[in-house]
Amino acid sequence: MTTLDLEKSIVETAYARWAPIYDAVCGPVMLKGRRAAAAAARAVGGKVLEVGVGTGLSFDDYDVTTEITGIDLSAPMLAKARAKMATGRYPWVKGVQEMDAHAMNFADATFDCVVAQFVITLVENPEQVLSECHRVVKPGGRIILVNHLYSETGLAAAVERWAAVKTRSLGLRPEFPFARLQAWSQSTSESILVERRKVAPFGIYTLVTFERTAAALAA
Repeated sequence: MTTLDLEKSIVETAYARWAPIYDAVCGPVMLKGRRAAAAAARAVGGKVLEVGVGTGLSFDDYDVTTEITGIDLSAPMLAKARAKMATGRYPWVKGVQEMDAHAMNFADATFDCVVAQFVITLVENPEQVLSECHRVVKPGGRIILVNHLYSETGLAAAVERWAAVKTRSLGLRPEFPFARLQAWSQSTSESILVERRKVAPFGIYTLVTFERTAAALAA
């Protein structure tokens, strides 16, 4: 873990603070990225794991072609998600659980797709979480990430490194590079990058999709 990795306690504290206003504040800002990730997951269909499901802001972005299971570390955020489930509007959401994405309580190859929206740059050890996502997704399944990934060169990179210091206590890490995701994928023979593209607004978010390859079937 590098010195820039966030401590779990910082993230938990930050999101407990954000829970009451999260949908109102973050919903509009993350709308395009969230919908892009959910659309990619719907194209896969079947059993979908939402890592960092939070308040269930993405529930509206899925439909009956999917079966959604959500996990999150934040009990206050999950309370909001469960309240949404209780309305009966989301029959495709099968349940949410308080769980650490670094060590999931799911069997290997459980899900057709794993989605992590605005999560991978926040967790204490991103590579460990990616490996857990890889473990619980089926061979041929997809790991779909959407996040702001920092500019690696130029003035924007310098600004984002400066912002990283200022926003650390808020549970944010704006200096996270795509190269780190790519290095993780290359470290396993059973993962390939199938998509990397900018999404609105203004291309500030990046959608990244990995596939657990069929080679895993022979393992």
